[in-house]
Amino acid sequence: MGTAILTVALAAAAGSAWAQTPRATPSGLPVPRYLSLKYDPVNARQGPDEEHRLMWTYHAKGLPVQVVAETREWRRICDPRGGLTWVHRRTTDGKRTVMRVQPGDLPLLASPKPGSRVTAYLRSQAVAGLDRCDKGWCRLKADGAKGWAPETAIWGTAPGPQCR
Repeated sequence: MGTAILTVALAAAAGSAWAQTPRATPSGLPVPRYLSLKYDPVNARQGPDEEHRLMWTYHAKGLPVQVVAETREWRRICDPRGGLTWVHRRTTDGKRTVMRVQPGDLPLLASPKPGSRVTAYLRSQAVAGLDRCDKGWCRLKADGAKGWAPETAIWGTAPGPQCR
């Protein structure tokens, strides 16, 4: 009976490890992952090729997007407003950006702790460059200003898929 329990436990552990293994992608990079839009404009299509219907056009160079699926030439992206669409890979950039999606200005702080001196404000719907995140705080750069913000106050850092 002890052997059966051990076998079940090992099988469950192996299944869990398999479920956590990143799946292979055409780019070799993990999905989901974040990128930014490289140009203004960028066409958003219903499917992964030029023959698919144009859904809308992004006019937001630097907009953070999350890649949730990909083909060799196309990326299925989720945008900060929850839009899910396909864009050509050449229209994306590996530069990481984030966006303040909540209403109200976000204070950027001199150090990653509550009560630190405010160095600047990130306006609602504004995009900032992402330097790094550490222990729930992210260092941002926007219009020459730098500062720390809580990771939960910005869009573009959550590890899981942002659109379903």
